[in-house]
Amino acid sequence: MIRSAPALSASQELDRRPVLATAALKPGFDRDTLSRYGDPSWDLGPAVFRENARRCHVTVHFGAVEDEGVREALREFLYARLNVDMPGHRKILPPGSVRQTFNRARRFFEFVRDELGAVDLRRVGQPLLDRYVRHLKTDRARRPVIVGHLLEVPADLYVYRDHLPYIGLGFQPWAGSAPARVAGYRHVRENLTPRIPEAIISPLLAWSIRYVTQFAADIFAAREEMDLLEAHCAALIEADRGLKPKHRRERQRKRLGDYFDRLRTEGRGVPIWGTAHNGTFLRHPETGEVSPPVNSHLLHLHIGLDAQAEPKMHIQLTGGAPRQIRAALLELGVETGGMETPISILPETGRPWRPRFDAKTLAQEERMLQSAAYILCAYLTGMRDCEVQAMQRGCLALTRSEDGMIMRHRVRSVSYKGKSSRGEPAEWITIEPVAKAIEVLERLSFRAASARGLTTLWPVLAVKSVCKDHLSAEIVRQLNHFRDHLNHLFGTPETPAVPNGPDDQPWRITTRQFRRTIAWYIANRPFGTIAGMIQYKHASVAAFEGYAGSSRSGFRAEVENQRSLGQLDDLLTYFDERQAGATLSGPAAARIAKTLDGVSSELGPLPAMIADRARLRTMLASLARTLHVGVLADCFFDPGTAACLKQATGAKGPLTALCQPTLCPNACITARHRPAWARSAQEATSLLKEKRLSQLQRNILQQELERTMTILTNIDEGAGSR
Repeated sequence: MIRSAPALSASQELDRRPVLATAALKPGFDRDTLSRYGDPSWDLGPAVFRENARRCHVTVHFGAVEDEGVREALREFLYARLNVDMPGHRKILPPGSVRQTFNRARRFFEFVRDELGAVDLRRVGQPLLDRYVRHLKTDRARRPVIVGHLLEVPADLYVYRDHLPYIGLGFQPWAGSAPARVAGYRHVRENLTPRIPEAIISPLLAWSIRYVTQFAADIFAAREEMDLLEAHCAALIEADRGLKPKHRRERQRKRLGDYFDRLRTEGRGVPIWGTAHNGTFLRHPETGEVSPPVNSHLLHLHIGLDAQAEPKMHIQLTGGAPRQIRAALLELGVETGGMETPISILPETGRPWRPRFDAKTLAQEERMLQSAAYILCAYLTGMRDCEVQAMQRGCLALTRSEDGMIMRHRVRSVSYKGKSSRGEPAEWITIEPVAKAIEVLERLSFRAASARGLTTLWPVLAVKSVCKDHLSAEIVRQLNHFRDHLNHLFGTPETPAVPNGPDDQPWRITTRQFRRTIAWYIANRPFGTIAGMIQYKHASVAAFEGYAGSSRSGFRAEVENQRSLGQLDDLLTYFDERQAGATLSGPAAARIAKTLDGVSSELGPLPAMIADRARLRTMLASLARTLHVGVLADCFFDPGTAACLKQATGAKGPLTALCQPTLCPNACITARHRPAWARSAQEATSLLKEKRLSQLQRNILQQELERTMTILTNIDEGAGSR
């Protein structure tokens, strides 16, 4: 007789449900083998397609929550969020966002436990929720937008009540008011991500280009040397295998002596580390001068010794060769680093750009090279961080013309913004520095990525079994280390290589700043230069061809958004300078001055203008939409009177190449344009000294010079009238 299997209880059946019941999975994963509801930990990684997702962000460890009530409430809430779609309120929670939701919900459930003694949502009423709001607002450092996000948890407990048998709320919190409104958060449409000031982004980009184009060769050469040294050391260790410890030590001391003889012949010192570490210093036996300690790691590589495998064989221990090393220090002195790789010379200083490498500084410079390449890729393409970090080996393609010249640099990656959790393949057209950065990354990442079976361009470069695979969020810390590293190598405390921010503190770099900054400059300063060699116009042309110009990317919309913000900021500058007594010149000067003065009269005295800045922005918004900043003049574009449109048909905006700033009724000239006019006057004056000019050419140049000098006089008189 065959007995049927016993029926599962409701709780047992629930515990066996797959957590990722509906989410799309990466290839190679079977849903039946994934985490279950009752498991102590949930691994949601199989449903997270982003290459740079950190494992800790896609894993839920319920064991870390001591209180059983909080733990089970979290389990029930997260399961509903991951599997239930609530049209009009919530989409299914992306598995990659589970850590954030876990932390927010845990905060609320622990507050309920502290207030009631247990996580009993049946006893939760509006007064308790109001106390939770006051509790969150007690921390003044917590912004209203964050409070609003935290208050979404009790709101969700009501919306999902039919799917939360034990923790659903039976009443609508705050009578249906939005959590953001309860938190006191006013939605601001303007992007609050700070734009990197030009004084900071320019040297940051310039040094990044130098790292990729110049310093990378030294770093790669040093890595090749280190690989050869490690292989040489391994061969020596193998050759000594089987010898008695005494005989092995004799060989090691002989090799050490040979190494010191070579240093003596080359006029070099005993290698020391680039920095002191573990609180250890070297004090010179005679002078007492303090320096970083002897680079025993390099000595071990030359003599065939693995101190990690055999710590008692360390060359500086009593049984090693301390007297031999001390004698060499007295005779030869010291040399920072100690590796052989020559260091390139900085033309502006005539000295190497850094001291010789050692194992630690080599690893550090590899990370700095990775940071420099990231800056070039993120800033000069407008790609988001997730799009940059989705780049794989082989992502760069070159489109060539028939004569073999490179016409376009194309970067293939994955776009996630507004897409499915899988993302969508996408292509960016970019400029040559980005292509060079990718070529460097291909070589830089190969060793670490291959060791882990990956093809990403952004692995953690340390080849260790205990570290994570992908660079991920660590890039923010690394970028700020890069800023500090540049200041250490190439700056001084008084004049850092990367200047401080407006608060006289080092500018904190985040990944979002790059996209917003490049979009702002493309929109508002297209003729400016970056890194002293690339025009923003060039970046704009590349970015708007292909993916970045398509409706899917959002970059064109980002540029247009920054254009409108920049136009308003520039017009506010016009207004402020006008209030300070600035005089405008150019054909449009009278019209713009009248408009600005009218707004000033309507707002009233200065205190009212300061107090009602938002109203001022509203009053100037219409005029701001017509403002297009230029090199010789700013254009307050009116298609009915624009002189440039009379020479072209079909154009919808100003044609800067056909601008006639002294004739067009839309042109307005300020003191900011003076340097360009001064250069024009200087060039005309120089050309007039040329004796081979025809009389006609001379007359035209003379007229142009007189016109330019009149403009300069008007600018100077306006500045002097303040």
